[in-house]
Amino acid sequence: MLHPFKRLLNYSRKYRRQMSQATAYSILNKIFDLAPPALIGAAVDVVVQQENSLIAKLGVTDTFGQLFVLSLLSFLVWGCESLFQYAYTRAWRNLAQAVQHDLRLDAYAHLQELELAYFEERSTGGLMSILSDDINQLERFLDIGANEILQVSTSVIIIGTAFFVLAPSVAWMAVAPMPFIIWGAIWFQGLLAPRYVDVRERVSDLNGQLANNLSGMITIKSFTAEDYEIRRIERQSQAYQQSNRKAIALSAAFIPLIRIIILLGFTGILLYGGMAVVEGGLAVGTYSVLVFLTQRLLWPLTRLGQTLDQYQRAMASINRVMNLLDTPIAIDPGEKPLPIESVKGELEFRDVTFAYHQGFPVIENLSLKIPAGKTIGIVGSTGSGKSTLVKLLLRLYEVRSGSIALDRLELQDIQLRDLRQAIGLVSQDVFLFHGTVADNIAYGTFDVGLEEVIAAATIAEAHDFIMQLPQGYDTIVGERGQKLSGGQRQRVSIARAILKNPPILILDEATSAVDNETEAAISRSLERITQHRTTIAIAHRLSTVRNADFIYVLEKGRLVEEGTHEQLLEQSGIYASLWQVQTGSSRGKF
Repeated sequence: MLHPFKRLLNYSRKYRRQMSQATAYSILNKIFDLAPPALIGAAVDVVVQQENSLIAKLGVTDTFGQLFVLSLLSFLVWGCESLFQYAYTRAWRNLAQAVQHDLRLDAYAHLQELELAYFEERSTGGLMSILSDDINQLERFLDIGANEILQVSTSVIIIGTAFFVLAPSVAWMAVAPMPFIIWGAIWFQGLLAPRYVDVRERVSDLNGQLANNLSGMITIKSFTAEDYEIRRIERQSQAYQQSNRKAIALSAAFIPLIRIIILLGFTGILLYGGMAVVEGGLAVGTYSVLVFLTQRLLWPLTRLGQTLDQYQRAMASINRVMNLLDTPIAIDPGEKPLPIESVKGELEFRDVTFAYHQGFPVIENLSLKIPAGKTIGIVGSTGSGKSTLVKLLLRLYEVRSGSIALDRLELQDIQLRDLRQAIGLVSQDVFLFHGTVADNIAYGTFDVGLEEVIAAATIAEAHDFIMQLPQGYDTIVGERGQKLSGGQRQRVSIARAILKNPPILILDEATSAVDNETEAAISRSLERITQHRTTIAIAHRLSTVRNADFIYVLEKGRLVEEGTHEQLLEQSGIYASLWQVQTGSSRGKF
């Protein structure tokens, strides 16, 4: 596997121009930042040597004139240094924001294309940690760390060269600590990398538990499990804290150790350079430049600890983000277009077998046909595979063997978006987004007006209760629609399906969690919207499907009975037994 930094560079190719500009600004800023020590040395040389100074040799012999020239140069140097500091700060921050924005969008877009199994095996909080915190870590590194690395590298090259030009006899004293500092940085990097990987995993676990608890707050409160959950979060948070402490214990030791090595080089220049001046082997101005440059060369290296810390955190995070982007998409998008106006709605399952886990089939050798424009009921006991059929029709999962056809076209061949656009789903587990009632009804059909939204709500028998809400169609429903009752959410979901106007409608236990009055209202609206379209009604309440054109009965993933309501009652099989239990005419057990 490529190193995280190489993976980041590969991803960042489209930002090459912005990176080049930001890099140039950082280097130019550091060049002008290193000029003041040279000006100070020149000023000392003017004061001591006067008409024999280096500037005097350039033609300016008057001492005041020489100092005036140095003053003008100082204004120019400080001005340019400030200008390029503004330039690099703006450039790196804008680049960081651009990369952060695009990477988050790319990661989320890729996430949306992954099959449903991927989400069922991972926590929402863990995925949120990647999309939010991990990408933010990268943004922080690009904002600060990249510039630090460039400026330290520029300092080493320029100052190292200046030392060997000005005073080669003592230059080695300033340069000698460099290999130890670089080796120390690499060694620390190797030790820190696995510790920060562990930190990212611990924060992902913590975020996952927090997201899970916030979603299940009603359950926590109803079972008075607040103390238990606090202890569980405490354990997760302590694991994150301990993981961070291990990383901090190592990263905090870097700067003190580097300072000791730096001190040796600084005192060497201070002592031996000073003796060289006394003995006449080194000019006073040059000595001043060397002392200042030694400090400017070595002391900034202490910031390598902080920069290294940011770098390792960013690399641990970028690995997680890139692993997400590299996750293969198991669902083939299909190639054949299927315009919604051309869909008739004939569906056929041909010897379909499917298992969520290898060796435990949920659907086994299932064959059935759903004619276009007809209403088909599918019933069976819990776990018989009814809802799995919905997931296979929407291609949220792929069949293990066999095939499914729509209008005699294999589902795998149809463009995935066209397939799903042709199917409207009303599920028992209604999901409403945080927003207005109107927004949720129009979800998926975003270009409609309020009049069309109201018309759909009226057909779904939702208009009356919506008008009784505080702001009517502009009422905020809350996260997951928690401000509405189960029946109200269900009718909003039906209105959403009506507005979509799909040629195929799937009702997955659409009335299973509502009272009798609401069920009657929903049934009335369903009678209207199921006309002239293929409808698959998956139900536990047989009253929902008794008027269906045809009914299939599943048991343990197999088709065991089929026929109309009256035909199935005459067979005195599973369907008849269930009907007797639900109508109270028998106390038998299903």
